Amino acid sequence: MTDAVTDPAARAAEILKEHRESIDRLDAILVYTLGERFKHTQAVGRLKAEHDLPPSDPDRESRQIARLEDLARRADLDPEFAKKFLAFIIQEVIRHHEEFQS
Repeated sequence: MTDAVTDPAARAAEILKEHRESIDRLDAILVYTLGERFKHTQAVGRLKAEHDLPPSDPDRESRQIARLEDLARRADLDPEFAKKFLAFIIQEVIRHHEEFQS
């Protein structure tokens, strides 16, 4: 009789299952983290609209991209991917801020 401990295919399936469960937990963390981030950026957008401030801040955006690239390198994540990811988020934040301006 073979079991998951001695059968390589069964062991591989168990390891795959564990990785997928971790990925699912991390996906949930990412979604909830993005939700929390957007709560704050929407508050910033409302504040900017109330005080007639522009919806985007190119200097801050540049600093944030550089900071994220550095974080990505330290986390062994492709900095270009991190840069594209943050650029997408910033674009969405600006879109929300522009909606508050209307």
